Amino acid sequence: MSYTALYRKFRPQDFEDVKGQDHIVTALRNQIETKRVSHAYLFTGTRGTGKTTMARILARAVNCEHPVNGNPCNECPTCKAILEDHDLDVIELDAASHNGIEDIRQITEQVNYPPQIGRFKIFIIDEVHMISQQAFNALLKTLEEPPEYVIFILATTDIQKVPITIRSRVQRWDFHRITIETITNRMKELMEKEEVSIDEQALRYIAKCADGSMRDALSILDKSIALYTGKTITYEDVLGTLGTVDTEVFHKTLLAIRDRRVGEAIESVEEAVADGRELQQYVTDFLWYLRNILMAANLEDGSEDLLDVSKENFNQLKKLATEIDEQIIMRYIRILSGVSADMKNSTEKRVLLEVAIIRMCRPQMETDTASLYDRIDELERKMESGAFVASPMAAGEGTPANNEAAPRGQKHMIPEATPEDVKAMVERWNAFKGQYDDPMVRVFLESLYPSISDDGKLMLVIDPKERDSKVLIDWLDGGGKQELTDEIHEYSNSMIGVQFEINNTKKPNKDAYEDAIAKFAKSSGVAVETATEDDDF
Repeated sequence: MSYTALYRKFRPQDFEDVKGQDHIVTALRNQIETKRVSHAYLFTGTRGTGKTTMARILARAVNCEHPVNGNPCNECPTCKAILEDHDLDVIELDAASHNGIEDIRQITEQVNYPPQIGRFKIFIIDEVHMISQQAFNALLKTLEEPPEYVIFILATTDIQKVPITIRSRVQRWDFHRITIETITNRMKELMEKEEVSIDEQALRYIAKCADGSMRDALSILDKSIALYTGKTITYEDVLGTLGTVDTEVFHKTLLAIRDRRVGEAIESVEEAVADGRELQQYVTDFLWYLRNILMAANLEDGSEDLLDVSKENFNQLKKLATEIDEQIIMRYIRILSGVSADMKNSTEKRVLLEVAIIRMCRPQMETDTASLYDRIDELERKMESGAFVASPMAAGEGTPANNEAAPRGQKHMIPEATPEDVKAMVERWNAFKGQYDDPMVRVFLESLYPSISDDGKLMLVIDPKERDSKVLIDWLDGGGKQELTDEIHEYSNSMIGVQFEINNTKKPNKDAYEDAIAKFAKSSGVAVETATEDDDF
């Protein structure tokens, strides 16, 4: 005898066996017992939640010769004929392959003939949303006022494609995604019947991957049994079946990304490929891992059941949530979500994933606000650990002549600034920006515009209309002013006075710059060169 797949072998035969749809089971049984059965039903919900199964049980229950509490007996000739697909009074149509107007006309013609054996003639139309508009129109009148011996049961996974004219003529029931707990318990019950040994952790992971579909869960379970016949199936075995990785791998990868260890993060992809893991599933599971970190950040201790993780894993997620800013985690999620969508139509999944990891490790490659949070977080961690040391400004072309760059960290006497030093610093502002090693600070400097104040100080003007001005101001108030001032002193080798201003109108243009220089020169006696058209301000 040929093998029967688990989802077919253990398909529910009465309402009691249907799991996770108690609200529909209760309503249908009550209707059957009180003889208030509707003329048309619409079952909608995601795949594998029991729509077709419920339709077949309902078909047997309304025609059963000896129903028990609204359930079909499954023993009478009528029930057996329906179970064996021999009953001419129950007609099933797959609209995915029979969606034309001629197929629907055949149904409307059959409606005119009464049932041969049972009390009702039942039409089950699966994937009804695939029917063409003309076919729907042909079905409308019959669906609204069928003969009293006819029941229509429509099933769909895409309710939005079913015309409102159809939905208004039927009794609609929404099938919920089945919970992980319900799927796990059902599989445990079936494995006892099959005498298969499997860890509960493995069953729960299968249930999670099934995404609310009992059929998907049983298909994964079937595959795992085939691969590991004769042994106790473990969590690691199921990971191998699905081509997924353990959460510990994601933990290490996330830490590598956070600490900018690109090589180590990319190595995790190499290991996944070498182990035969499916990269699309890798990204999906990584997304779930990041989602769990966000959830853990906002849940109280003892809420691990809500995330379906162990207490140890929940504590680990909670710890990560305190170490990595939520904005950064959300940035990672956005990047991986984009990659997941791109992977569906790409033959170079590995390349897409590796580029995404590099982007996650290198926030300076992007200019959005989320990446700035990431850069600020890196700077703060370096400053807290004492590892942050700004790079020296190498003396060279475009550097003031009296600037002899000293090694960073080596203290030396810096002379007082002269008017020439201030003017030279303004003129060489672009060179100063370009030699600044820290890419995050370079981004900030793009929003600062140099000029000279009335009292001969270097005035750095912030344009509040700039996209990143708020982040820049926060950085300056958090210690950036002193850091930038120290860098200017080192670069110019003089104690230039520095002040910061917010310009609520516009950034300094060439005319404003030249006016400031001229005014400064008049009061100080410094010779001034006129700016050229190529100067950048």
